[in-house]
Amino acid sequence: MRRLSLQALSVLLLIGCVVALTSSVALAGDHHAATKALIALDNDWSNAAVARDVDRVASFYAEDAHVYPPNEPLVVGRAAAKEAWGKMLADPGVKLSWTTVSAGAEGHTGWTAGTYEMSYPGADGKTVTEHGKYLCVWRKGADGKWKAIHDMWNSDSK
Repeated sequence: MRRLSLQALSVLLLIGCVVALTSSVALAGDHHAATKALIALDNDWSNAAVARDVDRVASFYAEDAHVYPPNEPLVVGRAAAKEAWGKMLADPGVKLSWTTVSAGAEGHTGWTAGTYEMSYPGADGKTVTEHGKYLCVWRKGADGKWKAIHDMWNSDSK
């Protein structure tokens, strides 16, 4: 009987290890899929900015998003973000794009980070080109869609 109990315990431990390993692989796959989705979203978002499509740019934000533009006050909410982006992209001399360098996700929270390049007319009329970095925090909603909830960027200029 004792031998049977040890065998049963061994089988249960083995099953437990297989279940744990399978769960880890599933989670790793979910993590990888979420990371790929966030990178794709970030690239689509940059393309919307390049196209100067303010409605589409704003659509990437959650309703309660917080946007932290450089040298500007905090912007709260998708509607306010749309207004801020509209002002920035209204100038035909402004060009902006970004490239995702890293991304990750854990559960319903994710992040993207990377570099951006922005050009705009300077005070003297000459084009100024600015390079910088950004960090964006994303939340996956009940509908399965990722939306930006915190978006911050700043220049590398001294």
